[in-house]
Amino acid sequence: MIAVTSSGMAVENQPLNIDNPIVLQRADPWIYRDPASGCYQFIGSSPGFDQIEIRSSCRINDLKLAEPTVIWKKKDAGPMSANIWAPELHRIDDVWYVYFAAGDVEKPFSIRMYALSNPDADPATDNWQEEGQVTSHLDSFALDATRFEHRGKAYMVWAQQDKAASYNSALWIAEMDSPTSIKEPVVAIAEPTLDWETRGYKVNEGAAVIIRHGRVFMTYSASATDHRYTMGLLWADEDADLLDPTSWNKSPQPVFSTNERLDRYGPGHNSFVLAEDGRTDLMIYHSRDYLELKGSPLTDPNRHARARVLHWDANGFPVFEQERGD
Repeated sequence: MIAVTSSGMAVENQPLNIDNPIVLQRADPWIYRDPASGCYQFIGSSPGFDQIEIRSSCRINDLKLAEPTVIWKKKDAGPMSANIWAPELHRIDDVWYVYFAAGDVEKPFSIRMYALSNPDADPATDNWQEEGQVTSHLDSFALDATRFEHRGKAYMVWAQQDKAASYNSALWIAEMDSPTSIKEPVVAIAEPTLDWETRGYKVNEGAAVIIRHGRVFMTYSASATDHRYTMGLLWADEDADLLDPTSWNKSPQPVFSTNERLDRYGPGHNSFVLAEDGRTDLMIYHSRDYLELKGSPLTDPNRHARARVLHWDANGFPVFEQERGD
């Protein structure tokens, strides 16, 4: 099979030796790759939803062997005291930032977005500071903040319920005026309206951005977090106004979903990172390898982090290969 690499070169696909799962019992996986050393920092939701930890390795396959370092624990009460979800690690102007979602132990699903920062070179030090809530235009259920840069601007995309609570979450975008704050306008670019986005819950969440071949691509996850969890795809032209909802196109069909033949159930909340060769795109995601939950989707800890090569077709679109078993 011939594919197009992230640099636009047509090459014959060479399988990478990825030993999946890359980390056990870590949902919502995010990997930061150091552009100088090529080494990785892995972060994801801990199964107890009570702390944030980081593990480091210079090989994807060694992440499961790396000793995790806890960098922050939930509060005993008040904001940030329950449901510590989906942390993301970013390096901005020589400072580390973690964006994450959290609730209140008295109101566990009063989920809002928060940030931590650390000025040290090593993110595993104990020098993390709480930056407080990352507020948006609405005081409502909000989570899964991600950040990306494009054409000299920084953007945040996150999932949030609307004021009328007509759905659980949609995807919103805004420009950032600092690493921990956004500015108006705030724009909804994807709402859960399709059948496969509204199974169990009406959800668009877990956005991840990859910019290739003249387009800004954004994957996201939809529906309940059991076997119905499914990935969708948005895209905009790289020259478009990303704050204009009409700039974004949505695939009418999911791009990655449950495949019982492959024992892949509820894949989602992905991210993207370069492989160790520095040029091959990888998709990092979580899934379970069985259908019947051990408890509920939140109490069953066995969403494992996995990695797979992301191929590109001749038109410069990502190929998710639903029938490929990794």
